[in-house]
Amino acid sequence: MSGSVRRIAKTEGLLGFYRGNGASVARIIPYAGLHFMSYEEYRRLTMQAFPNVWKGPTLDLMAGSLSGGTAVLFTYPLDLIRTKLAYQIVSPTKLNVSGMVNNEQVYRGIHDCLSKTYKEGGIRGLYRGVAPTLFGIFPYAGLKFYFYEEMKRHVPEDYKKSIMAKLTCGSVAGLLGQTFTYNLEVVRRQMQVQNLAASEEAELKGTMRSMVLIAQKQGWKTLFSGLSINYIKVVPSAAIGFTVYDTMKSYLRVPSRDEVD
Repeated sequence: MSGSVRRIAKTEGLLGFYRGNGASVARIIPYAGLHFMSYEEYRRLTMQAFPNVWKGPTLDLMAGSLSGGTAVLFTYPLDLIRTKLAYQIVSPTKLNVSGMVNNEQVYRGIHDCLSKTYKEGGIRGLYRGVAPTLFGIFPYAGLKFYFYEEMKRHVPEDYKKSIMAKLTCGSVAGLLGQTFTYNLEVVRRQMQVQNLAASEEAELKGTMRSMVLIAQKQGWKTLFSGLSINYIKVVPSAAIGFTVYDTMKSYLRVPSRDEVD
């Protein structure tokens, strides 16, 4: 982590740490909205269709998985663009007057990246890497909601409305969900940006084949590369997301799961 921070600071300056952030913000708004909305809808529809069967944690697992897949399908091109903008290979040129390295970027922004990606591969190009994303999001989103709701069930009644209790449950849910599915995240990222890397390695095609190929060529540890720094991002993100979600539901007087059950 420290080595990466020094390299980015030296070659790109402060703005290098925010490359791709515009696409990330543009994606997360519809993604989060679809994710939580479809989760509630899938739970409601499932309980209506199977009133005596689908109850408790199993329902959260299934609804969470389906909602994660739904959100991904609708917003995946923005996720691809975000990754390309953040990862794009830059060609260092001469030092500028301030001593920083000038870089020639592959993409100039969201629209330019979207346009070039579409021209290179059409609709399929915009969905490159969607298979491992779906394979990863189904268990991740399902487990995340499962762990969150299950832990909330064991919170003492006096603390159920506590912000700290919700943050704690959300943190653990994000941590566990990410740990179990992170190797698929690595495969997805490498498939998304493989055309940017100047490499003669075989093209990554297919989720399981790509996972085996990465392990053979780069070592099995690569499948968990970046997991620690991802914790720093995902854990607070999941904690804040679930806390705001629950707080807004209470504010808008939406019935909780226990009330519906």
